[in-house]
Amino acid sequence: MKRVKGFSVLLLCLVFLLTACSGGNNAANSPKNNPTAEPAATEAVAEATAEPTAAPVDMGGRVIKVAAWWDLKPAGNSASEKERLAKIAEVEKKYNCKFEFVNVPFEEYMPKFTATALTGEPFADIVIMEYNSAWPAILKGQLMKVSEFTTAESNINNEATLLVKAPQIANEYYAFAEPGTGGAGLHYNRDLFKKLGLPDLQEVYASGQWNWDKFIEIAKQATKDTDNDGKIDTYGFSGWAIDILRNFSAANGGKIVDEATGTQGLTDPKVIETAEFINRLYNVENVMKVKGTDKIGYDEFNTFKDGDVAMFPAPVWNLGDLTFDFGVVPFPNGPSGSPEVTYADNGKNAFFIPKGVKDPSAVYQAFEETYDITQTGDFPSQEWLESIYAHEEDVAMLHDHINNTGQILLETAYPDFPTYGFMKDIIVDNQSVTATAEKYKPEAEASIAKLGK
Repeated sequence: MKRVKGFSVLLLCLVFLLTACSGGNNAANSPKNNPTAEPAATEAVAEATAEPTAAPVDMGGRVIKVAAWWDLKPAGNSASEKERLAKIAEVEKKYNCKFEFVNVPFEEYMPKFTATALTGEPFADIVIMEYNSAWPAILKGQLMKVSEFTTAESNINNEATLLVKAPQIANEYYAFAEPGTGGAGLHYNRDLFKKLGLPDLQEVYASGQWNWDKFIEIAKQATKDTDNDGKIDTYGFSGWAIDILRNFSAANGGKIVDEATGTQGLTDPKVIETAEFINRLYNVENVMKVKGTDKIGYDEFNTFKDGDVAMFPAPVWNLGDLTFDFGVVPFPNGPSGSPEVTYADNGKNAFFIPKGVKDPSAVYQAFEETYDITQTGDFPSQEWLESIYAHEEDVAMLHDHINNTGQILLETAYPDFPTYGFMKDIIVDNQSVTATAEKYKPEAEASIAKLGK
């Protein structure tokens, strides 16, 4: 197994591997969430050598504000960042404009956007926004479609720059992003696997045996009393139950909410099948490590960091402080799933241009050109992934088998959607999955209807 030699500097695409922490129990709102590029935003982007075909516009000294809940301005710590800073200065001179990177605290960000959008004068010309927040804004007519500010000759349409169309929302393109990689995978503790004599999961995956049955088999083998004191010392799996439901549902072809059709998915047979599988992990096979008093509490998101859990779901951003060797494979597909979708991307974010921005085409054209720089590495974010993963095999697994397989999930955009109650009844109270789905179906439908209004 080859190890990556040394750690590389952070790529500029780190901007899109960050999602802010909003508090509460939503893993999607973590400070460094990964907004992986999806099938619509292909990662096969050529080096940025093509000049925009549209003539530069004299913007009369205009300030173009680009906002996020972190500092978007390149720090200049790497060759890529230095090149982009130089390109920004070049574009400012060429278009007679100035870029201002606005940093607004996460808890103030959406209230500020909403208040200014309602006046028709948004606080920034280009805004980073989570898809869960963008969907309500789209329904209110506050965000522009990509087609409203680009031309057929735009680099974003020709994929000749380090800026690409982001995945669709309800079958329409609204956003653009730096092409990223490294979506949520099923990670495993390599040190523990070796100690317990378990087969390496990447070998299992390569053999074509990686499915739910194999997952449970290995989880049971890893749940052991290793010192014969009558207490379990190592566990097969851990994680936040709601996050587990999202990812395994996606890997089984199910969707908790379908925003394109406005329908709930709790009663979808594929989601029911998934919930029954998860209940089996908790209450039948007993392979789950639950550290706190709440079986489905958000704190279980980090239980794997204790080092006594064999397998765990984790986005790339949550791996930087681990003290054990680890690897990654896609979530195993369920009986109704397919390799095209392996996880739920509940924290996707991207750039949007709000309605009310003056001369949006010129704004986008100038911003796009700031990305007309050299791509470093074999693919976008390679250097960043190599700073997290110690093995070349893991970087390749993310790039070749996990990236572009995420299912955009907007479930948390819907007010009071009853995912928590659904999982509590099943996991904590051990209620029938089918009956529980029917119980919460009216609440789910009411939540969707409320947002639609």
